[in-house]
Amino acid sequence: MGFKIESALLEACVLAVLSKDDTYGYVLTQSMKKVLDISESTLYPVLRRLQKDEYLRTYDQPFQGRNRRYYSVTEKGKQKCETYKGEWKDYKERIDSLLNGGGNNE
Repeated sequence: MGFKIESALLEACVLAVLSKDDTYGYVLTQSMKKVLDISESTLYPVLRRLQKDEYLRTYDQPFQGRNRRYYSVTEKGKQKCETYKGEWKDYKERIDSLLNGGGNNE
């Protein structure tokens, strides 16, 4: 896709993916890459920002002698995700209207 993805949209996507299930960075990155052209270097600052804003929390789980850092959505993060979903629906409808020939100010 040739559109620039803004940080709020990335945050919304991360929260939506993590709302389904806790996961670690690699799996999250792969899930996001199915839909968006995103790299780990783009994703990890988003994760840190969401954690700082208390929308995510982390915990470690041992795996093959190492720890994996898992990300989990907080209650505050679930509420933010719902807000983003509502804003996205409104935004998408307005853009669809313009792209489909509507939105004329007559």
